[in-house]
Amino acid sequence: MTSIPTRWTEPETVTVRPEAVLDLQILEPFLRARLPQTDGPLSVVQFAGGRANLTYLISFGPHEYVLRRPPSGPLAPGAYDMAREFRVLSALSPVFPPASRTFFFCDDVSVLGAPFFVMERRKGLVIHKEMPPTYLNQPALYRRLSEAMIDTLVDFHAIDYKAIGLETLGKPDGFVERQVNGWIKRWERVKESREIPLMDELGRWLLARIPPSAAPTLLHNDYKLDNMMVDPDDIARIIAIFDWDQCTLGDPLVDLGLLLNYWTEATDSPERKYLSRAPHDLPGFYTRAEVVERYAQKSGRDVSAIPFYETFALWKTATVCMQLFVLYQNGQLQDEMLHDFSQRSVYLAEAAHDVAQRSSL
Repeated sequence: MTSIPTRWTEPETVTVRPEAVLDLQILEPFLRARLPQTDGPLSVVQFAGGRANLTYLISFGPHEYVLRRPPSGPLAPGAYDMAREFRVLSALSPVFPPASRTFFFCDDVSVLGAPFFVMERRKGLVIHKEMPPTYLNQPALYRRLSEAMIDTLVDFHAIDYKAIGLETLGKPDGFVERQVNGWIKRWERVKESREIPLMDELGRWLLARIPPSAAPTLLHNDYKLDNMMVDPDDIARIIAIFDWDQCTLGDPLVDLGLLLNYWTEATDSPERKYLSRAPHDLPGFYTRAEVVERYAQKSGRDVSAIPFYETFALWKTATVCMQLFVLYQNGQLQDEMLHDFSQRSVYLAEAAHDVAQRSSL
């Protein structure tokens, strides 16, 4: 496989952060009794990516596994749901290749202090804010990657969720309205850290313009480039998709709106580009309009109300940023990347307002 210069990419793993240390005296015998290959000494490091759920690389000699658990301390209701993520991956992995195979789920909090699960380890490249030099100046490749991301989302939305036993995963009727009301409540719980009047205004705008929903599908609810692993020999081939803890049933355009939320363009303001965790503004990547057009063409869905979904996604992500900032403030997360997340919430709110103002809804 192609070698990626590490100085140009975020390190894949880091030493376990102080707030995320695991009790290996309890964990080691627990894992050895439940995993198929546990020969060799145990080592544990933390994956560097991700700012919420804690993800670890567990190694027994050459045998590697991935452990996922929520952050410590008080959490927003319904967030960081490891049981849901385990259920979704267990059902999806036989029918959807980017979904990793699972081994077991543990809801006994005496082991780690929180529910957790273990899944297979996949190897590849995760593209973050910058494109590694090996792949620079290749617009045709970026176009193929854009298409792969959109087409994979269409394929995911086409899965017969009843056939794989996920028909009780959510309640699709009234999903979008419940989402807007639920995220208003989440904003109310965290806004004391920083008042952003525009967030309250956007909540009212969204409630007044909820569109009729398309037929329900599975939703990933955080579909973006740095939640994917690609093949270093062909970055337009998606090896894995991560972070399934918010997966549910509902309006598929919610996923498309979230993808647009993260998708920057060369002409975007510096503030919106600042929010990006992916190099979508390089020449060759689809524009947001092209993303919407291809999704509509491949899925056959009406996307005329997409400004609502993009506005919702930006507004929701602003709330998530503030939730993470509160966890950082409280010492539940000690990742210094979170120190400016309250300002990111402001930028996201401004971007959401811009989309709303330009829409004809």
